[in-house]
Amino acid sequence: MTDAAAQPCAPWESELTSVVVHARGAVCRRLARGVVPADGRVRVRGLPRVLDPLSLRAQVVAGRGLAVTGARLAVEAEPRTADAPRDLVRETERLTDELHRAEARRDRQLRRIEEVTALRPVPPPRRREDPHRRTPVDAWLRLAGFVDERLTVLHTELAVLEERLLQADHELAVARDRLARSSTDAPATPVHTTVAADLSLRETGTGERADGADPVEIEIEYRVPGAVWVPSYRLTRRQDEAGGRLVLRASVAQRTGEDWTGVRLGLSTADLHRPTGVPVLRSLRIGRRQPAPAPSGWREPPAGLAGLFAGYDAAGPRPAGRPEAGWVGGGAGAAEAPVYAGAAPVAAGPARSRAAGPPKAPGALPPPAAAPPGVAPPAPAAPGGAMPAPLSAMPVPPPPPPPPGPPRPDAAELDYADLVLAGPDAPSGARGLLAPGTPADPVAAEYRRRAESVGALPLPACAVRPRESAGSFDHRYDAEGPADIPSDGTWHTVTVAELPVGLRTEYLCVPSVEETVYATLVLANATDRALLAGPVDVTADGEPLPTAALPTVAPGGTGRIGLGPAEAVRVSRRTELRESTAGLRSTTTVLDHRIHVELANRLSRPVAVEVRERVPVTSQADVRVEERADWTAPEDDRAAAERHVPGTRLWRVDVPAGGTAVLDGGYEIRIPAAKALTGGNRRS
Repeated sequence: MTDAAAQPCAPWESELTSVVVHARGAVCRRLARGVVPADGRVRVRGLPRVLDPLSLRAQVVAGRGLAVTGARLAVEAEPRTADAPRDLVRETERLTDELHRAEARRDRQLRRIEEVTALRPVPPPRRREDPHRRTPVDAWLRLAGFVDERLTVLHTELAVLEERLLQADHELAVARDRLARSSTDAPATPVHTTVAADLSLRETGTGERADGADPVEIEIEYRVPGAVWVPSYRLTRRQDEAGGRLVLRASVAQRTGEDWTGVRLGLSTADLHRPTGVPVLRSLRIGRRQPAPAPSGWREPPAGLAGLFAGYDAAGPRPAGRPEAGWVGGGAGAAEAPVYAGAAPVAAGPARSRAAGPPKAPGALPPPAAAPPGVAPPAPAAPGGAMPAPLSAMPVPPPPPPPPGPPRPDAAELDYADLVLAGPDAPSGARGLLAPGTPADPVAAEYRRRAESVGALPLPACAVRPRESAGSFDHRYDAEGPADIPSDGTWHTVTVAELPVGLRTEYLCVPSVEETVYATLVLANATDRALLAGPVDVTADGEPLPTAALPTVAPGGTGRIGLGPAEAVRVSRRTELRESTAGLRSTTTVLDHRIHVELANRLSRPVAVEVRERVPVTSQADVRVEERADWTAPEDDRAAAERHVPGTRLWRVDVPAGGTAVLDGGYEIRIPAAKALTGGNRRS
């Protein structure tokens, strides 16, 4: 009778339900449903090959009295029958045949048109003795009418056939592209490997257990690399409305090896791989420079570690059918990292390291190998003989004494990402201690390398990565509808949500640099989440405008979107300089600058224009600048002061519809006559 634990797990199929894409990587959730067998062991299939084995989580979401007590990864191997899915190959072949049939029908129609076009009236041959005969005009006209009528019908049919040919050619191009992408989505290996999760379920004993025939739903969560996203927007507004419609979109690219079809999509600016270790504060030394001591990375095992497994030892030996140690990713020779029975892996990071086992003594040699049965050991050679003493008989020098202080682990034992906490089935001297894991599976490493290649995709125009635009805060956005993202490593646009925003149009100009008025949209964020930087497609009064760049707008903040030059609003600027002297002995040079700005509005509505000017800035006490204008300094507004250079002055004026506005200002520069500017006094 075979032990129940040695029986294979009951296979369950799973369905991908939700995905949260982070700045790098994604967190996926799958739902599996089935009837739990008597031994409580099930195998959930359908997991991607690139998942992080340390991120596997499982819980019962529908099923009373049951809980998941163990979860391990298993790799199933099978011969690869084809480099691409058979359905795509068959679809490509079918569309190829359809294209050939459409081309044949088109060619036959062209030949018919040529035959009808070649119809000409041919008179009968005349003999020499026959008199001349007149050709009936009605016959010619009837033939011409027949040709025209027939050609009209044939050309109409030809247009339909050419349209079908173009459609068949497009469908074939799409199918070939899908086939090419699917054939390069996985490494070309003779063995096809899939990942499954072996789960162990037990009764909790805290509630009434449902009937054994009732289905149970289990949710599996895991983390995968190879997914990125950037935000984009579509803004629609009308001039007579104070607000607008801002639609948040996301360009998502993923190459995780599984297609996301009909999933609930979430977008997060958080980084799954952000380091969480506490920085080390080093001391400052005064005097002769000394090399910084290397961190030991070793801690004393906690007190009572041996008694931690007393209850496990008292429970007796393990069942004979279960192995002593399991392997995450075991199968087909692929091993990810060892997981001992009852043990849990330790997250990476120096701050999370527990009691690591003391490193091995350097220089220790293995004991001499025993002679095989029936073979006499070699006799030692006499002193001075020709045969030297065997290596096992030679004296082994004692190992050098360890350096003073705590033991220092080697590089492998300081690689915290590969350290695994040994469980109760490990040797007695290693239980509860950290030890280096096995090398990574080369096949899984190739899958991860190909998945992470999406991070090098060129970004769309004006796009900014969410980790750069979010700053020190993280935000999450959930799509309102299901999304489909194939695993082809290209950008796909998904509509996320519609956000309420306030809009108003302002006009800016810097006539001292360029006599052009630019239109800008001032966008007020009325939501509780930030609007990340990205491209925005603006449609004003049904007319599309060029794609602009939206800056990051905090909740409750405002941002500007440039719309380009406003041809209906004109600006002109004139300046005048008068130089004179002042003082009893004309000891001060006075440079009087006068500025005249005119604005003209040709629109049918009033506009608000901001005119930017500048005045000189001095750092010398005897050089004075006296302003004579009603402009304001941006220093009154702290947010505006950060966007402008010192000396900037602002005019804000409302120009009526079809009207004009005149602005006059200026400033005086008073310089001592005995002091000249480097390079001469500038007069402009």
